[in-house]
Amino acid sequence: MGALCSVIRFENLQELKRLCHWGPIIALGVIAICSTMAMIDAVMWYWPLDTTGGSVNFIMLINWTVMILYNYFNAMFIGPGYVPLGWKPEKSQDCMYVQYCKVCQSYKAPRSHHCRKCNRCVMKMDHHCPWINNCCGYQNHASFTLFLLLAPLGCIHASFIFVMTMYTQLYNRISFGWSSVKIDMSAAKRDPLPIIPFGLSAFAASLFALGLALGTTIAVGMLFIIQMKVILRNKTSIESWIEDKAKDRIQYYKTGEIFIFPYDMGSKWKNFKQVFTWSGIPEGDGLEWPVREGCHQYTLTIEQLKQKADKRVRSVRYRAIEDYSGACCPVTKGVKTFFTTPCTEEPRIALCKGDLLLATRGLKHWMYGDKVLDSTTDAGMRVRGWFPRKCVEKCLYDSEMDQPLDGEKKNR
Repeated sequence: MGALCSVIRFENLQELKRLCHWGPIIALGVIAICSTMAMIDAVMWYWPLDTTGGSVNFIMLINWTVMILYNYFNAMFIGPGYVPLGWKPEKSQDCMYVQYCKVCQSYKAPRSHHCRKCNRCVMKMDHHCPWINNCCGYQNHASFTLFLLLAPLGCIHASFIFVMTMYTQLYNRISFGWSSVKIDMSAAKRDPLPIIPFGLSAFAASLFALGLALGTTIAVGMLFIIQMKVILRNKTSIESWIEDKAKDRIQYYKTGEIFIFPYDMGSKWKNFKQVFTWSGIPEGDGLEWPVREGCHQYTLTIEQLKQKADKRVRSVRYRAIEDYSGACCPVTKGVKTFFTTPCTEEPRIALCKGDLLLATRGLKHWMYGDKVLDSTTDAGMRVRGWFPRKCVEKCLYDSEMDQPLDGEKKNR
């Protein structure tokens, strides 16, 4: 019993550590600033104890804050749900249709992907979100999307309060002369005097909070639109990318195949219900999924295996000609390399002169691929990420196949 309690306490402590990250610190800081300033300004603009409208306005403001924080912490602490360690398909012959994760020592269930940040295979993984310092997936997709909806709505309400407070507080403080406009911020020229003094610092704080609220409305609102698009198609962001790569593979090899995404139920309402339910618990177990007619559980995983094989065939071998420290924005590799660093949390590979790499995709000044490791000393390890294009040169011949390599894979 004591050991069980120790494990529970350790897991709770690990979850609380999620707050110690720049993403949650910034997100909660913005929520705290906007909510606090909105409540202070609401008291100055529309005193809640005098009228029904003021009371409703203040209660709504508190309600936005509570619902935003509730869904935010749900998305963070409930998490996406992970594939059980050691999981494998019920039928042993189905193992050939799914990928095996060496880190988790189990097969990857349909729609699951391994997250390098969480170090687990995540069920129905959409993406790893730095703002909640956790993955968005099967169990927390609804809470995460509701947070993306409620945050802009709350910020719109707060922005209205900021604007009305600044307008009403400044209205009787402005005097117009023949050649100048004066603003007296020392005191309000009205009766009764405001309960909370509104001076220059209060005006600056309200203006700053207004900027935060408007910026949050635009940025988070765009993320909400993106999430709703994938939800109504019953896809994740990763699955949309897999579908695009499937079309690219079929077009590249002219196989004549027709790839049908298996999880789109053909109705936006049915797709919507896959994520949002009255109970708050998503449908299914996160391991098996309803599929459309003509598809089966492993339609998508089979396509992933084809893409993985195609990736190995179309990868191009490079050799490092310069050392590279693995810095995100290397100063010594040129101005263009510095300013065009990939906007992603994917890792960078540190290079030593002479290292061999297999590049699978690239940008104009950066490439992404795997480092070729010594199979005898680094068995089971995999090092992959971005590296500057100017630090490597293309190998004319494959040392293992002793054949000229095919052309580099087309940049996406």
